[in-house]
Amino acid sequence: MAKKDQKIHIFYACDDGFVKFTIVSLFSMMQNASREHQYHIHVLHTNIEPETEKRMLAMADECFEISFDNVSGYLEDLCERLPLRDYYSNTTYYRMFIADMFPEIDKAIYIDSDTIVQGDISEMYATDIKDYDVAACHEQAMVQEDVYGTYVEKCLGLDRNRFFNAGIMLINCKSFRENNILERFVKLLGVYNCRVTQDEDYLNILCADRVLFLPQTWNSEVFGEMLDSPENCNIIHYIMVAKPWHFADCRLGDIFWRYAAQTEVYDEIREILENYTDEQRAADMESAKRLAELAATETVRPDTYVARVAAMRDKGRVEIVEKIARYEREGRFDEDVEDDPPGRAIEPGEVDYLRKKIGSKIRCKIAYSMARKFLKGILKNQQMIVRDIVGLENYAELDTGAIITCNHFNAFDSFAMQIAYESAGQKRKRKLYRVIREGNYTAFPGFFGYLMRNYNTLPLASNPKAMREFIKATDTLLKEGNFVLIYPEQSMWWNYRKPKPLKRGGFYFAAKNKVPVLPCFITMRDSSVIGADGFPVQEYTIHVAKAIYPDPNKSVSENSQMMMDKNYEIWKEIYEREYGIELRYETLEEA
Repeated sequence: MAKKDQKIHIFYACDDGFVKFTIVSLFSMMQNASREHQYHIHVLHTNIEPETEKRMLAMADECFEISFDNVSGYLEDLCERLPLRDYYSNTTYYRMFIADMFPEIDKAIYIDSDTIVQGDISEMYATDIKDYDVAACHEQAMVQEDVYGTYVEKCLGLDRNRFFNAGIMLINCKSFRENNILERFVKLLGVYNCRVTQDEDYLNILCADRVLFLPQTWNSEVFGEMLDSPENCNIIHYIMVAKPWHFADCRLGDIFWRYAAQTEVYDEIREILENYTDEQRAADMESAKRLAELAATETVRPDTYVARVAAMRDKGRVEIVEKIARYEREGRFDEDVEDDPPGRAIEPGEVDYLRKKIGSKIRCKIAYSMARKFLKGILKNQQMIVRDIVGLENYAELDTGAIITCNHFNAFDSFAMQIAYESAGQKRKRKLYRVIREGNYTAFPGFFGYLMRNYNTLPLASNPKAMREFIKATDTLLKEGNFVLIYPEQSMWWNYRKPKPLKRGGFYFAAKNKVPVLPCFITMRDSSVIGADGFPVQEYTIHVAKAIYPDPNKSVSENSQMMMDKNYEIWKEIYEREYGIELRYETLEEA
């Protein structure tokens, strides 16, 4: 919770004609906010008359400070520095500038004026967003109306189920400044003109994957199917044409009027409703229809945002993304989407799995030194970003050998797992080995090929005798208390976030050797760093779950199946919790 001497900064943006609705929204907020905090209400504007300001300033009390911040000067300076169009004349765009206009503020709430606040706004402010750009609620227009959801996905390249409404946001101002959101917004203006929800579209593009989704009750939009009962709505948001001062039968309008009646602007707002004509209401409904038509039109235009970004990206990588989508539709989860160089079969006796030979030991040390230098470099250059490791205690407490599982989505995920292993303090007790494909051992050239052949790898083999050597060595390593990392999905799909259906092999090793399985799942989000391929570098969070132990009363076959099923359920739970969406495949209901 905010400390008593820490002001909670809350921003509105409006013009002279809309202040009366801001007054009603603020009044409702003041009626329900905790009096244990100090609040500073900012009204961003360029044209509000002094007499209008006085009416709202009179609402201030011992807990609520109110100020009108004329941003004209700031915008003029900004226009001189940056190649801006006429967007800044629209008050809805002011939320883009809060972080830079107020560098002393690290956290703030932005709220539209067409709202009623029934909950304690300080509770929303207390949300921890240190790892996010914003906290907000799902935009129900995109979730509930296919025309808008399709627009978001086909035109903007965003998930309709992870698109937020920008009318109510908890903003991490410090993160906005650090990630240069304003500068990136201006650059984005030169790339693409978002015409449907405009600033909301831009914010979703800029903050994608750095959004903490709040319970929908903090932005209960008067649209489609309402998700909460009126009394449970912390904030009611009268979006689009759902305005109580235009439509007498507006849903939840009675709540708006209950608060409005207690303000000095009540008569003015009632007059607006009484004088609003049927022709104006019909025009409002027509405008809502035109917006849906615009979304449909934008979706099929040849130069969508998705198309423009794709044109700037590595074509080969774009083809891989398209191939992944096709393989998912076809249910080909265990097939790789990238063509690795063809490799020969490993011969019996070729691989010194247990590194018993002196030459093998020397090459392993050299490979380790090379890997450490490489890892240090990619972390420094932000070619790989590890944001956090969650659940390290589950790794640290293992006192036996174990099968470590991880989702496979990038050549660097093995390095991420090395970081987790070392961070858990297990390096001094036991070694970490990696199961790799046969072709990775025999066909990879150069630096990566050297690592594949020499740095604690366990290559699978197609030759039956060589495969028996792999099995025997893996059993030995587990019994000696070492860790063996497997990728039970059996395929590597570049930056694919969903867990793929699992194969039983690694779990069989765990069951046979009576050792636990430690499920690890890496979630990703776009960083502000753009890689050489034109795609955002991903920030990884490594989730280490509790170990799954074999049941002494079950057979090896039963335990391997049980452990595999539990591993998948753990991955599924992490996926749904962290991404905030249900795990669904194009071709499968659930694996």
